[in-house]
Amino acid sequence: MTELEPFGARLRRAMDERGPLCVGIDPHASLLAEWGLNDDVAGLERFSRTVVEAVAERAAVLKPQSAFFERFGSRGVAVLEKSVQEARAAGALVVMDAKRGDIGSTMAAYAESFLHRDAPLFSDALTVSPYLGYGSLKPAVDLARENGVGLFVLA
Repeated sequence: MTELEPFGARLRRAMDERGPLCVGIDPHASLLAEWGLNDDVAGLERFSRTVVEAVAERAAVLKPQSAFFERFGSRGVAVLEKSVQEARAAGALVVMDAKRGDIGSTMAAYAESFLHRDAPLFSDALTVSPYLGYGSLKPAVDLARENGVGLFVLA
């Protein structure tokens, strides 16, 4: 496996090449309705695919909010996986907006889910919550350093 360039350098390059745009993918029920889509997996998939196709080659970063996909269970997570893969294939960076924060062993599992390079949801960065203290973030910090990915810590 080749080593990734550090996240900060990849972010700087993406912004230099594509501009500073970060596009959130937040398919909540009312937004799906505004688009004339059903609040179901088919609507989620169409919305996500449309956004990724429209902006992934132009925006520096796509930031899916995982909860809006997770609410549909495994089928929603499958749509999220596909969206992440398509965005990265188009050259956009992916910041997974999951806001994870928990005790050490659980946080390590969250980190593996999003920051391990072999994970289906591997992202260039992850949002994390510091409210249980620095120790709770250590597994994510360690894995982020190891894999050249970033963390955005809520403030």
